[in-house]
Amino acid sequence: MKHLKQIAARISEVSGKPFEPHSNRSVGGGCINSALLLSDGTTRWFIKLNRAELLDMFDAELDGLAAMAETESIRVPIPLCTGIAGEQSFIVMEYIALGSQRSSSVAAAGEQLAAMHQATAERFGWHRDNTIGSTPQRNAWQSSWIAFWRSERLGFQLDLARRNGYGGQLARRGERLLQEFPALIDHDPTPSLLHGDLWGGNFSTAEDGSPVIFDPACYLGDREADLAMTELFGGFGADFYSAYRAAWPLAQGYGTRKTLYNLYHILNHLNLFGSGYLGQAESMIERLLAEIG
Repeated sequence: MKHLKQIAARISEVSGKPFEPHSNRSVGGGCINSALLLSDGTTRWFIKLNRAELLDMFDAELDGLAAMAETESIRVPIPLCTGIAGEQSFIVMEYIALGSQRSSSVAAAGEQLAAMHQATAERFGWHRDNTIGSTPQRNAWQSSWIAFWRSERLGFQLDLARRNGYGGQLARRGERLLQEFPALIDHDPTPSLLHGDLWGGNFSTAEDGSPVIFDPACYLGDREADLAMTELFGGFGADFYSAYRAAWPLAQGYGTRKTLYNLYHILNHLNLFGSGYLGQAESMIERLLAEIG
């Protein structure tokens, strides 16, 4: 196929080594991308593909993977390059063969995620916008975590929900929460490097037992936002949380803040997948307003 030759040529150019694939096969690429495994018999590369106009999404993913890799903490696929081949955009990264999950791997993931979160900065945000699923995710720099969460996260998703036809109670109660949620953030979070989309589907174990995370939506924020999402759909386990807390204990009040942080993702699911998430979003807002009193 012509586009595979173009991708192989790009791999050769960036890696500095000749790459002529002898085999390719389709593999899982997540919810919104298709994916291929390309091999020349010695080296294997994982390729994700989408429409040409979505190249910026892959550029942002490459930046996120590179930033996490630079922390030398938890393993991520090392990105190589992005580009356009024919009518498709692509990202090329290290292929990591996955194995079965082990208890020791889950504990190591908790400890290593805490180490990644130790990569900190002076401001909240990111040097570029990216995506959360297929939804744009804004990351304008803010010196205040409360201001960032209001404008770039909660406010953005509530505004998108209104534009998608979810007004009424969700909009009214959401507006009140936007005004009052600062009362829930009574700690002083440090801007930590976050994965940003850390649910069980973006976490696995390599064949050698090392934990691996992938498909990031990186930014610098409250580390609790990453931990909160790990609890939203499950898949991590008690050893993960014990190891994380042993490495870096959480501030009092996390149990309430995690609902605030996960509301962002439930609103995003509402905007992506429809009204099946409306009741859950409204319930979470009411729970948070009740905490505020």
